[in-house]
Amino acid sequence: MLKIQNLNVFYGQIHALRDLSLEVGKGHIVSMVGANGAGKSTLMMAIARILKARSGTILVDGKPLTTEPSAVLAQGIGLVPERRRLYANLTVKENLVMGAYLRKDKDGVAEDMDRMFQLFPIMKERVKQYAGTLSGGEQQMVAIARGLMGKPKILMLDEPSLGLAPLIIRQVFDKIQEVRAQGTTIFMTEQNANKALAISDRAYVIETGRNILSGPGPELLRDPMVKKAYLGVRH
Repeated sequence: MLKIQNLNVFYGQIHALRDLSLEVGKGHIVSMVGANGAGKSTLMMAIARILKARSGTILVDGKPLTTEPSAVLAQGIGLVPERRRLYANLTVKENLVMGAYLRKDKDGVAEDMDRMFQLFPIMKERVKQYAGTLSGGEQQMVAIARGLMGKPKILMLDEPSLGLAPLIIRQVFDKIQEVRAQGTTIFMTEQNANKALAISDRAYVIETGRNILSGPGPELLRDPMVKKAYLGVRH
């Protein structure tokens, strides 16, 4: 569904992404893992067209991705940004409504709202609560639900476990698998390589803006280099 070829992105004179290529297949969970500063969030912002690429192509279903940030969702790509970035002074329900701002099908929006409450039951209890008063884990659930309200073909998650406790991280990754089971393709960047690789159909390892390794997620979990560099295994 998503194909990136030879993508180059610069911050001034800094070459942040270097001829980066990857593919995200329909119905898959695909992850990109790497150290902080490796280029993971840069890639997400480049796909979302928040950052302009110097060169390279991004295709969605074989068609070039729009260069207009406001039209990316209409082409099927939704982004859950790093650190959630909810509207803190809006309620949970209002945040979900904002996620559906492009949609005109009121009945469909209402149905999807109910589906979000079934997928994330805690949100139904917090529906009238301001998003800024929620715990980090609850905010992440709302952020994922808000992203899904736009009905994307591909939901991009930028560091979904960032700042969360281990128990909550497990819950978030369980929900990511549920979202995929309901038909949404997932592409995520993640520092927690162990969790990400374990559930990924395919994964990429990025270092200083380059893909240095790729393969099925569970296979990369067993790779000696990945174990040493990203999983804390020395022997």
